[in-house]
Amino acid sequence: MGFFDAGELKQKQMLEGITLSSVSGDNAMMTFFEFEEGAVIPSHSHPHEQITYVLEGELEFSLDGEVRLLGKGQGVVITSGLEHSARVTKGPARALDAWHPVREDYLI
Repeated sequence: MGFFDAGELKQKQMLEGITLSSVSGDNAMMTFFEFEEGAVIPSHSHPHEQITYVLEGELEFSLDGEVRLLGKGQGVVITSGLEHSARVTKGPARALDAWHPVREDYLI
């Protein structure tokens, strides 16, 4: 994929109240998440490295047992294998995630 317009990317619903769209190269990926207020990403881990940056709204984010409230302009770095979860406390919310390697399950 060369140039893209984030507003024109296909979307899919991941969980109740959560949609995503994505772009990727051979080795890295970005996802754009949109959340309704109250949406929850259950606790999980994965082998991918992830960087989450909040664009709008507020997320209560748990990373390896530490909980922080993240708002616009704030983010978190999640290394491979760390347990994490999130809950939208002020929505709607939007976040941008960077991934390495590409998450095949997030390709649309």
